[in-house]
Amino acid sequence: MAQSSGVVFPEVDGKRSTSALGRAVVHDALLPVDPVGAQAAARETNWRQGYLHHFRRLVEAGLISDEAAVALARAGLDSLHQRMRVTTPDGEVPVDEAFAHAPVNRPLETVVVRGTAPRSRELSVPFHGERLRGDALQRQLDHWTVAGSMEPSAAEALREVVAHPDWLELAGQRVVVLGAGAEMGPLRALLSWGADVVGVDLPRPEIWRRVLQTARGSAGTLHVPVHVGSGVGDERLDERAGADLLHDLPGITDWLTGLEEPLVLGNYVYADGATNVRVAMAVDTLSSELLQRRSDVGLAFLATPTDVFAVPAAAVEQSVQGYRSPSPVMRLARPALRTLSGGRLLRRNYAPGSDPGLNDSLVPQQGPNYALAKRLQRWRATAARQDGVAVSLKVAPPTRTRSVVKNRALAAAYAGAHRFGIEVFEPATSNTLMAALLVHDLRSGRAPDPSPWREETYGAVHGGLWRTAYDPRSALGLAVVLGLGSART
Repeated sequence: MAQSSGVVFPEVDGKRSTSALGRAVVHDALLPVDPVGAQAAARETNWRQGYLHHFRRLVEAGLISDEAAVALARAGLDSLHQRMRVTTPDGEVPVDEAFAHAPVNRPLETVVVRGTAPRSRELSVPFHGERLRGDALQRQLDHWTVAGSMEPSAAEALREVVAHPDWLELAGQRVVVLGAGAEMGPLRALLSWGADVVGVDLPRPEIWRRVLQTARGSAGTLHVPVHVGSGVGDERLDERAGADLLHDLPGITDWLTGLEEPLVLGNYVYADGATNVRVAMAVDTLSSELLQRRSDVGLAFLATPTDVFAVPAAAVEQSVQGYRSPSPVMRLARPALRTLSGGRLLRRNYAPGSDPGLNDSLVPQQGPNYALAKRLQRWRATAARQDGVAVSLKVAPPTRTRSVVKNRALAAAYAGAHRFGIEVFEPATSNTLMAALLVHDLRSGRAPDPSPWREETYGAVHGGLWRTAYDPRSALGLAVVLGLGSART
């Protein structure tokens, strides 16, 4: 595993084992509320397959009480911060000590890029080659709600944004988009609405050419980090812009500390494999430090739908009704498929009457590192809300991003998912909806639900995974087979 510098996994018996880290963190998170589950995680010998059960148990244990959910989140965060390391001139130290031990050799300064286009003054959503606005958007929100692709609260929130177009500009507030070039990030939508955005991404010219082109053709303002002394103004800005969260954590933190206006720190970063945990940990360390330095910082996250969530009784009921009333084809095929598979295929999504239901949409192909990186974000959201920090965490829909379609099995599963009532969204649709829901969280004045699991369901756009008739993993293999011929690769 190439991770010799920056934020790194701890060494265990001379190796940097991602499985050992995952087992230990899940054990530590469960220990305050579920000691039996904690010991089961610690004894798991096949973490790469066995993690699925333990990540489900993390959610089940948090349903004991709201206090249990918060205690579990804090324990998981504490474990990660104690165990993960960062390399410094003084050697490897816990990540939280990076600011004391790692000097800022090349401080960052800001180049401001102002767009010249007129501001979009209403919410419009790209959809199948068109832009939905007004009555057309209202009808599509109705359709998504009835089909079960989004929770009713998401449609209600989006309608509020439609009714208050002045919210879109986010006047007096800056959104920091960590992962400025990410397909699922809100940068393009926010800039089109005239917002003030801070962009952070790796110092790679190909990323910044796209980001800068977007900014210059927008109505917004983009604040770009460059190293002091690297040049002035727009001169070769794509070659000078960017900062590396894994290796320049103190410098980025100092730079963000000095920016004016209240900040919303938005986490939209992604990396493949074990690096995803490292960069998620870098962002969480940055978040924790910035919250200590400033009193005007909020947090924003996108949760993946391919995780475990407690879901409301209404979602369970729609799922149960779907199972009881299958299509004519499924009515004929389901008994045979269940018999031939020994009951493994096409299982019910929930037991009737579950309240809340437990939706387990973890996808084995995404692996334990992806699950840990995303769960870390949910833990931070839970803990920060408890501490009085403004937090926006929204479940984003299954989306045909580059990272998904390059995985042949996932691409095929997404292509066949509609056969089971799952809607897979295009990136432009997803990121615009998510940006609008972020605006709603920042401008509506809505108080968060004191129950962590209920707050996670508010405004969720899960593509139908919560309301489909079938346990998602029990339909995954069939979706792959049905989608192989039409998967886009």
